[in-house]
Amino acid sequence: MKVISTEKAPAAIGPYSQAIVINGMVFTSGQIPLNPATGEIMGTTVEEQAEQVMKNLGEVLKAAGSSYEKAVKTTCFLADMGDFGAFNEVYGKYFTGKPARSCVAVKTLPKNVLCEVEVIAEI
Repeated sequence: MKVISTEKAPAAIGPYSQAIVINGMVFTSGQIPLNPATGEIMGTTVEEQAEQVMKNLGEVLKAAGSSYEKAVKTTCFLADMGDFGAFNEVYGKYFTGKPARSCVAVKTLPKNVLCEVEVIAEI
């Protein structure tokens, strides 16, 4: 097992890792739309926040030796299911291989952001 950590994505805000690699797979923690340099929430719309989430995920995947194209499963969390279509527009630009996915609305996300995404991918 290998712990993944990169300064190009936000540091964990709790007792967890950005990702873990084991048996040729990477399991990312959920990424929210934080600027890795400042810790500030990026964007006020779900589209803007989703773009930052995808950038953060891309950096974690890269640090683990993987990529969006190698994703096999994603789990997406939305603060409002009414944002589903707008979120999908951004998501679809990155996960072109169409991995398996769950997408749910939740009552509250960390720092009251609008979306969070985690990924399981091959190395």
